[in-house]
Amino acid sequence: MNDEISLKEAQEKVDQWIKTTGVRYFNELTNMAMLTEEVGEVARIIARRYGEQSEKESDKSKDLGDEMADVLFVLICLANQTGVDLTKALEKNLEKKTNRDADRHKNNTKLQ
Repeated sequence: MNDEISLKEAQEKVDQWIKTTGVRYFNELTNMAMLTEEVGEVARIIARRYGEQSEKESDKSKDLGDEMADVLFVLICLANQTGVDLTKALEKNLEKKTNRDADRHKNNTKLQ
């Protein structure tokens, strides 16, 4: 049994959750503010756990995966609200990056 879900399925699941449990979508500006807040929580964990800042005792139990899922959830909400198909957007973005950066990273001496 495959437990993985596609981006399309994730968008559908989030939409269903919003309509049944969440009552309705928050407006786009509220969701943008929430996305910023959630990204900040991810940044805090990474800065303290993997960066040079010391990790506070209260932060040691924070689950990075859960915080990343919060970011993904709000991002999916924004995609649903604005009519963005994340599968198509990601495919187009990867194609753009591949064309633009075909040799750039290979030729970057900092990455050698």
